[in-house]
Amino acid sequence: MLVEDNRDISKLVKSHLEQENFTVLTAFDGEEALALLKKYKVDLILLDLMLPKLNGMDFLKQIRTTSLVPVLIISAKGSDIDKALGLGFGADDYISKPFSMF
Repeated sequence: MLVEDNRDISKLVKSHLEQENFTVLTAFDGEEALALLKKYKVDLILLDLMLPKLNGMDFLKQIRTTSLVPVLIISAKGSDIDKALGLGFGADDYISKPFSMF
């Protein structure tokens, strides 16, 4: 599942993943992502932190109470503190934007 509010980034990442034969669910805010997670089994979550309605950190804290699905944070918030918080709340890895798809 890709959780990203920037529709251009979401479209780009989804396109690259689908070219590699992954099925990609997309959510544009944290609340939508929670609803999808209740409805579908996902193998991986690619998570932005700066989301409307429910930010990525709060989303991560909520899902970690019931799920161990791997979470990869992809965020423009690239400070060491942000990385430590994300990993401390249960993310499995952290990639700072901008990043290359190649």
